[in-house]
Amino acid sequence: MKYSAIILLSIFAANAYSDKAPLDASLADPAWDGSKVPAGQQCEKFGGEGSTPLLTIQQIPAGANAVVMEYSDRTYPAMEHGGHGKFGYRIPPSSSTANIPSVTGHTFDLPKGFFLIEAQRAPTWDKEGAYLPPCSGGKGNDYYVTVKAVKEIDGGIREVLGETEVPLGQY
Repeated sequence: MKYSAIILLSIFAANAYSDKAPLDASLADPAWDGSKVPAGQQCEKFGGEGSTPLLTIQQIPAGANAVVMEYSDRTYPAMEHGGHGKFGYRIPPSSSTANIPSVTGHTFDLPKGFFLIEAQRAPTWDKEGAYLPPCSGGKGNDYYVTVKAVKEIDGGIREVLGETEVPLGQY
């Protein structure tokens, strides 16, 4: 019992003094419910034409001028930490909220305002591009996006000011 209290206090203290503010990020497309990837939003290999879901970000810390999205598959370690693609979206530095448009999978042609950080890591599994939609073949893999509010200069991340994780669902 004594060790549990110490561990909980350590976790609380670490969170209380964290230099990253919590972001409020949510899926803005009603087809995406966070528990199951919508039909058709998987990769081409499995019959889909997937795109990233629309996102709404709130509580963006002052000084942030971009939002970074890192798309991942928690079930398959090689595709964790942005393995499905990492890119940013520039916002005005005074913004406390942002609506992040959708990015089409299997292409490097990003919409206006976006910049590529790292292309998806499995171009020979399906098709190359900045974003690889969920591509497990329906085995129940767990997909999510890590959203970060950052200070960005010329595509380089100088400082992470806030961060959160948003579940995309299983496929």
